[in-house]
Amino acid sequence: IIHLGATSCYVGDNTDVIIMHEAMLLIRRELVNLLNVLAKFAVEYKDMPCLAFTHFQPAQPTTVGKRAALWLNEFLMDFQNLEFQLSQLKLLGSKGTTGTQASFMVSGQTYSRKIDSRVLSVLAGIAQSAHKFSNDIRLLQHMKEIEEPFEKHQIGSSAMAYKRNPMRSERIASLSRYIIADIQNTAMTSGA
Repeated sequence: IIHLGATSCYVGDNTDVIIMHEAMLLIRRELVNLLNVLAKFAVEYKDMPCLAFTHFQPAQPTTVGKRAALWLNEFLMDFQNLEFQLSQLKLLGSKGTTGTQASFMVSGQTYSRKIDSRVLSVLAGIAQSAHKFSNDIRLLQHMKEIEEPFEKHQIGSSAMAYKRNPMRSERIASLSRYIIADIQNTAMTSGA
């Protein structure tokens, strides 16, 4: 009844674009919150010295606040990309079985699968920034310059209960790798 003779893509693809748009708005809100928290953190620790590294070798002194400003800049670039992709997102409209009717955008029967690739590229960009951030936290924790919160019932390991494993950073890194790797799927689908 909903199709009225049209393809299922009319319903499904327009719904997918709406879902992607709404999801990106949620991500936008969380990214704005993150930018705010990181900005405050950077200001708070602008004078706290720490060691900078190149090639994982001690390089020269810097500050925790400066490092946080670098994280902030990465996420700011992601925010700008998110804003751009949101401004470009358009519905498929109603096209008929082979996409021959006029609508809001040029397409065939389905919305361009390049949209999936573009949306996931935003997520992969955020994941890249998050991965870099989590690695930096691990470096700082290694030198005891900063530490992740230690949960009330958390233990380092059964053999070394005193260890303070960077478990949050490890989770961030593994989820980030998953998202970054997944972008290949959308690129292949778009190309095919």
